Amino acid sequence: MSNDSTNNKPFRSQAWLGGVDRDGFIHRSWLKNSGLPDDAFDGRPIIGICNTFSELTPCNAHFRDLVEHIKRGVLDAGGTPLEFPVFSCGETLLRPSAMLFRNLAAMDTEEAIRGNPIDGVVLMCGCDKTTPSLVMGAASCDLPTLVVSGGPMLNGRFRGQEIGSGTHVWKFSEDVRAGKMDSNDFLAAESGMSRSPGHCNTMGTASSMASMAEALGLALPGNAAYPAVDANRNRLGRLSGRRIVDLVHEDIRPSQILQRPAFENAIRVNGAIGGSTNAVVHLLAIAGRVGVDITLDDWDRVGHDVPCLVDLMPSGRYLMEDFCYAGGLSAVMKRIENLLDRDALTVNGHTVGDNLEGVECYNDDVIRPLDQPLTETGGIAVLRGNLAPDGAVIKPSAASPELMQHHGRAVVFESLEDFKARVDDPDLDIKADDIMVLKGAGPKGYPGMAEVGNMPLPAKILEQGVRDMVRLSDARMSGTAFGTVVLHVAPESTAGGVLALVETGDQIRLDTQSRELTLDVDDAELANRREYLTTPEPPMSGGYQKMYFDHVEQADRGADLDFLRGCRGAEVPRENH
Repeated sequence: MSNDSTNNKPFRSQAWLGGVDRDGFIHRSWLKNSGLPDDAFDGRPIIGICNTFSELTPCNAHFRDLVEHIKRGVLDAGGTPLEFPVFSCGETLLRPSAMLFRNLAAMDTEEAIRGNPIDGVVLMCGCDKTTPSLVMGAASCDLPTLVVSGGPMLNGRFRGQEIGSGTHVWKFSEDVRAGKMDSNDFLAAESGMSRSPGHCNTMGTASSMASMAEALGLALPGNAAYPAVDANRNRLGRLSGRRIVDLVHEDIRPSQILQRPAFENAIRVNGAIGGSTNAVVHLLAIAGRVGVDITLDDWDRVGHDVPCLVDLMPSGRYLMEDFCYAGGLSAVMKRIENLLDRDALTVNGHTVGDNLEGVECYNDDVIRPLDQPLTETGGIAVLRGNLAPDGAVIKPSAASPELMQHHGRAVVFESLEDFKARVDDPDLDIKADDIMVLKGAGPKGYPGMAEVGNMPLPAKILEQGVRDMVRLSDARMSGTAFGTVVLHVAPESTAGGVLALVETGDQIRLDTQSRELTLDVDDAELANRREYLTTPEPPMSGGYQKMYFDHVEQADRGADLDFLRGCRGAEVPRENH
């Protein structure tokens, strides 16, 4: 069997498929039952295509077609493509939270890559958690890796207006509860919002993470924005299939790309696009897999002052289809080029600076010039204080400016069930300048840190014409959501954080400018309250949820499982027969 002619090392897959012996015979023979010819294993790199297709993950339901274009690209370049499935961590249907299973999907990805005759891997990502979970798993193996995202849906349309997936769900729902929209119109909007294959067409978590993959250098230019049904998405898939074969020959691995400059570039890009707060926990987790010491403070230091240039929902007006044809992520990166490390390596073998040569923006309304930003500070603000000693986050570009400095009375909900039972009670003691506080929604508490932090406002408040209040929790929120929402409070309430001690009537001070989040209760009173705290029980007595509860880290560390941090490599496992 042949060796790699470029670096003169045997391909990893040859440990399974090389050699004229019993083991080589068995492995080759089984793979030949699909019709593969003899030369599929003779000197060709085996490219694993990690597919998160599932009809229960609607964002990725078109991957059966997209994977064929990737396979053709692999064949074009002289590789042998072998598709394999991993757990599809769909955001839309999976309960209690897709975030609970992100780490499970990462484990599945890591072990599937390591345990199979794979020389390089293409990660088929789309729905929110499929991108970080696959990247985390692949990073812990450190074989040549390339991301192909599934692309966003076409712009939503409903009765003459463009509507954004997620963003308009929250808006229309509030309008129904305020009596401004009837339920028939609300239900009629369903079909108009999701009118093609693909993931959310707003700058939600799926689009943000596709952008992060491109900004990190793990995907080819154009990956973030091409709609799922645009021929360019299939073309990108084919080119990616070709390129992964080159990456194997060149032996370029994630550890060479995922260096500190790449993460800092991604943090800055997230600010410029008005990206999801979920990108914070995901990039922290990915950095933990490759041993790069990125912290919450880096998010604030590097990204907070980057202006938001992309006028997309939920922060702005437009949608991903508009973003694509305005020039996509490359146009954004070109506009903030002086803020980026231009020498960072990307999967196409070129640097960030090389990739930005000759890039133009084609619509200044969608991707604004630097001197006409949507907001002056688009990055994530990291808050600290006695209420969040390990940090909390807020997204200024999606918040109400007048609420960014606020001192108000806490109205506490002990759980999501408590919130749902009382939020629309006419007797609920709440005013528009109060602060809504939700407990029990963090990594351990939910479990899985669900996207429930953007609590719907009480009906009695909506009827007054109010559309935003300060909301605070240890939860996450959908990247498609908006509002003055403080998230990811660490430590969470279930882990004994000060959040667990907050009572209705307490005063809370939020000052985004000074990064302050303070509970105005003295230490002696907090110590007294702590005496009455009970130790929470795991959600299940066994199984994955018990393991998750016992080992999940807090949000400020990326909410990975403690024993999954780090790169374990892809040394060939011992023989199976």
